[in-house]
Amino acid sequence: MKATARANSNIAFIKYWGNTDETLRLPANASLSMNLDGLHTETTVTWQQDEQHDTLTINGGIADDRALRRVSQFLDALRQRLGIRYGARVVSHNNFPMGAGIASSAASFAALAVAAAAAAGARLTERELSCLARLGSGSASRSVPSGFVEWRAGETHEDSYAFSVAPRVHWGLIDLVALVSSGHKAVGSREGHTSASTSDFQAIRVETAASRLDICRRALLERDFAAFAEVVERDSDMMHAVMMTSRPPLFYWLPGSLVLMDQVRRWRSEGLRVCYTLDAGPNVHCICLAEDANEIEARLGQVAEVQGVLRATTGGGAVVIG
Repeated sequence: MKATARANSNIAFIKYWGNTDETLRLPANASLSMNLDGLHTETTVTWQQDEQHDTLTINGGIADDRALRRVSQFLDALRQRLGIRYGARVVSHNNFPMGAGIASSAASFAALAVAAAAAAGARLTERELSCLARLGSGSASRSVPSGFVEWRAGETHEDSYAFSVAPRVHWGLIDLVALVSSGHKAVGSREGHTSASTSDFQAIRVETAASRLDICRRALLERDFAAFAEVVERDSDMMHAVMMTSRPPLFYWLPGSLVLMDQVRRWRSEGLRVCYTLDAGPNVHCICLAEDANEIEARLGQVAEVQGVLRATTGGGAVVIG
């Protein structure tokens, strides 16, 4: 009763921030994202019939109590769904920085859901796996399907799931993740979601999210980069406005983040097809066309605030690899 799964991180073009149901992690609005090939988590789950407790190893080290508790709570939901009564040994490895705004929890819980189900011999649909992954981390639902992915907000557990809107080969987008900091953020996304409603701006952000998603989806399907860039940057800025005006406020941007956002806008005015978006962290995702990626990566290397650049094309969905 053992299986290993791999899941990619994802970057949201239209953001998820705030829940209507904290337990089920039903999002306040639908979102749209791209899986990131090469930025992944590999997780092995071994169900142990002679053990009642779970163990968790992350990147070669024993996880702290908080991380183990979160994984055990997630596994409890799977145990209930799959009719399992015993503990699990979970071994997970990320090949990119964790807790730095690169959606490590999305990749981690998508891989965990797929590996745990496979280890139990359960044959679940992509939709069921997406729903289950959501219980561990909302954005993990988007790392289960392949390519460009939309996540329905839904009103129940069963109808809040993610699905592919276009295959990974649909559009040659590259994500150049400019690392301003690889440190673990002080306040995680999970805590931030619970305080989103305290911002005066959250209601209008949620109210207008469907319109932005429609614009973004159409731009994506039509490969209209100008329209895509405008709505992606606007949506990112709106989410961070909510973060900064929540109580207590969350300031994920660092000075280097602002420098890069300004540079990206300048490069686009010069004709390079690039835009920025930031998740809950300081690192700047520079989304660009493949034809412009080398030039943009070279320019990023000349920005003093950039510590390094991770490069990802559009990735596939979560898969069992062993």
